[in-house]
Amino acid sequence: MKDNFSTQSDSYSKYRPGYPLELFDYILKQVKHPTLAWDCATGNGQAAKELSRHFDEVYATDISEKQLNNAVQAPNIIYKKETAEKTLLADASVDLITVAQALHWFDFDLFYAEVKRVSKPGGIIAVWTYSLLSINPEIDALINEYHFNTLKKYWDAERAYVDDGYSTIPFPFKQIGDPGFEIKLRWTIEEPEGYFYTWSAAQKYLVQNGYSPVPELMAEIKKSWPVSEVLPIRFPIYLKIGRVNEV
Repeated sequence: MKDNFSTQSDSYSKYRPGYPLELFDYILKQVKHPTLAWDCATGNGQAAKELSRHFDEVYATDISEKQLNNAVQAPNIIYKKETAEKTLLADASVDLITVAQALHWFDFDLFYAEVKRVSKPGGIIAVWTYSLLSINPEIDALINEYHFNTLKKYWDAERAYVDDGYSTIPFPFKQIGDPGFEIKLRWTIEEPEGYFYTWSAAQKYLVQNGYSPVPELMAEIKKSWPVSEVLPIRFPIYLKIGRVNEV
């Protein structure tokens, strides 16, 4: 598993969007007993926080100590610096396994072996990603140009799974179905600027070129963003959910 987000962990916790309650409601409906959840690659704990409201205990893991230091806290969340492929969780102990915006970084074979080891019979695994945000046609065109051309050579190969909406990512479980969810927000011009700085490709661009590509992008976006106006933002979510070790 790669760590591409420790450098910008402060910005990640501030500017990365949260996930809609409807997504969690749908996932929770599939869970038989909300005792123990494992939020893998928890980052700043966005998903773990919501799960903590429904489970007796949430075991949240990440390989980035900086991310964990910026994670939201709750009495029943246990944060551990562990890889996705090997944890200290007991065999057949977990009711729900979640991975938000991170599965594409994993060693699939090793991770899925760990999932099968720690999951209770009939436990649920739910993984999801969100792709490029949509604002309006003019700004969307700028974002697409920035993502697919300006940053093209700076993305890791794994980013293709996200661009494909996880349609090509391995998932060796009987799938339950994706009703379709979206992240819907209202942002001022400051939020997308902060968000673009969190992209791993933008950080690599900065390291290799000595300057950030974000200001140039934002100068163009501001031409189509009325001053001081709040605009609606949409992120499409792609969910894969299935049952593990079903008896």
